[in-house]
Order: sequence, then structure tokens, then C-alpha cells
Amino acid sequence: MGLKNAKKLIKDRKKFRWKDRHYIVKTLNLYAKSDPLEGANQAKGIVLKKIQKEAKQPNSAMRKCCKIQLIKNAKQVTAFIPGNLAQRFIDEHDEVMIERIGGKQGRSKGDIPGVRFKVIKVNDQPLDRLWMGKIEKGRR
Repeated sequence: MGLKNAKKLIKDRKKFRWKDRHYIVKTLNLYAKSDPLEGANQAKGIVLKKIQKEAKQPNSAMRKCCKIQLIKNAKQVTAFIPGNLAQRFIDEHDEVMIERIGGKQGRSKGDIPGVRFKVIKVNDQPLDRLWMGKIEKGRR
């Protein structure tokens, strides 16, 4: 390291940043390109089937989820159904609205492996009001 070496250090730093995976993902905007919602907060989809996912250790519950095909790009995602016995209000071929659960850095939250989204509306009716009994399910 001699005098007037700053320019070489700056050039090397720029070059070796591309060895860092986090820098590449951020710079090339790879998260948005692989995101099923394509950067949106919420998306509509059609329920293909209802499934149950086993919770991670140390819990031993069966979490109620559903496979959804998004309307905007036909990608399939798995979404969690929040609420006590809320899966009764969701049938196959229903139109649902999903949003991100809010785990760390776009990953799954809590003890549900591989599930990054949750259902918030069924046939334009809020799911939380449905399972509380405030409103009845609308017909399509």
C-alpha cells in the first residue's frame, strides 16, 4: 500500500463486491424478479385445493393451508388460512385475496415451513369477519 494507491483500492473493491451473493441479489433486483406477487402487496387467486402442513419442532400441529393459482401470472403458491376453523369458509374454485405473512426477509414465518402468504379475503368477504360470524359467505 503506497501513496496514490486509493484508485486501485476503489477499483478492487468494486470488482470483488460481485463475489458477495447479497450484493448481487440487491443490485440485480433478483428478489422482485422471482417474487410471485411481482412486487405487489396483495394478489387475487383461485383455490386449487386445501392442504394441511405439519408445524416445525417443537410444535406438532397441522396448520391449515391452501394451494392457490394467481390470476395475474398463473403461478402457484401456498397460503396459510388464519383463524379457528376458518378453513370451513374456503372451498375449491373460490376467489381469494392473499398477502405476505411478514416473516424475516421474505421467508416463511413461525412454524409453517415454506408458506409465505396468508388468505385475507374469500369472494370479496373479509375472512376474519366470516369466522367471527359477523357476516355470511357471499356467492359467486
